[in-house]
Amino acid sequence: MQTLVVLYGHPLDHDAFRHHFTTVHLPLARNIPGIRNYRHSHQLTGTEGTAPYFALFEADFDDERAMREAMTTAEGQLANADIPHFASGGVTVFTYRR
Repeated sequence: MQTLVVLYGHPLDHDAFRHHFTTVHLPLARNIPGIRNYRHSHQLTGTEGTAPYFALFEADFDDERAMREAMTTAEGQLANADIPHFASGGVTVFTYRR
């Protein structure tokens, strides 16, 4: 199992981020082929106050190859291209094997 993690920095407008993420971006991401499971949260807290990130998204794929192939599909490219439309705080992306 390979997991894709996207950490979203604090946006300029929290409400606009939440709205776009839930009504536009998440539906795009759910359509990416090969996703076995996904999780997301806008309720991050730090161990000593404010979390360094505003939100996170994780998606599980069968393996690294399946994940990479999924990101090259039209659906994967569309979801990726949407990120600049709402993630004004930037993103950090990484993967890990489970």
